[in-house]
Amino acid sequence: MITIIDDETGEVTVKSGETETRYSLATSEGFAAASRAWLRATWDAKYVYAFSWMGRPIIQLPEDMVRLQEVIWDLKPDVLVETGVAHGGSLIFYASLFEAMGNGRVIGVDIEIRPHNRAAIEAHPMKKRIELIEGSSTAPEVLDSVKGLIKPGEKVLVVLDSNHTKQHVLDELRAYGELIEVGSYVVATDGIMAQVKGGPRTAEDWDWNNPQTAVHAFVAEDARFIVEEPKWPFNEGAVTERVTYWPDAFVKRIA
Repeated sequence: MITIIDDETGEVTVKSGETETRYSLATSEGFAAASRAWLRATWDAKYVYAFSWMGRPIIQLPEDMVRLQEVIWDLKPDVLVETGVAHGGSLIFYASLFEAMGNGRVIGVDIEIRPHNRAAIEAHPMKKRIELIEGSSTAPEVLDSVKGLIKPGEKVLVVLDSNHTKQHVLDELRAYGELIEVGSYVVATDGIMAQVKGGPRTAEDWDWNNPQTAVHAFVAEDARFIVEEPKWPFNEGAVTERVTYWPDAFVKRIA
């Protein structure tokens, strides 16, 4: 697919094989086409590595984090479990939201929490709302530790951002889906992998070996869950498709 964005005419042209389609940038179709090209550019240029939250690298697309904070505000979970810690920026982000809301805490799980990252997280003012667990997110003893930090009756939201292979994410969905109640979500991040295959830091199997394929396999096997985009509380423009690294990420429990 070839995408050509013409600033002078305000048009975007999409060529796929012998087919060529033009859209105005002011339309939802034009915005979506330009956004897909932009997302590929953000991956290649490591755009998401340019952001931090309260002093810690976050390595997420800002659009995704802003959308997710609306889910947190609407759901008001008591506990957010995130698999994958890295520098801790997203943990700090969630903890700061809970601090502003006056309730909530974060459990961060990672197979390896590097000493300098642990030290920075533990020294941060938001650490009072963060618990860290080191170990594989799917290991039985780690799952037991996570469950031990959740009190009976607490509302849980889960964000999966660790190993992004299909099998690992599928195993996480099966395990952590049991922690959430009806109406809450397990968010399987970084399904964009198939979309950016062929770019820097990608692998040949990314067209199938990714979180998005894991999500579809999971909802096909467990009717208690569906893929459902959270509502947009405000949208005045022509946007009908999210600009996201997380396509089909929101797995909602319905039963």
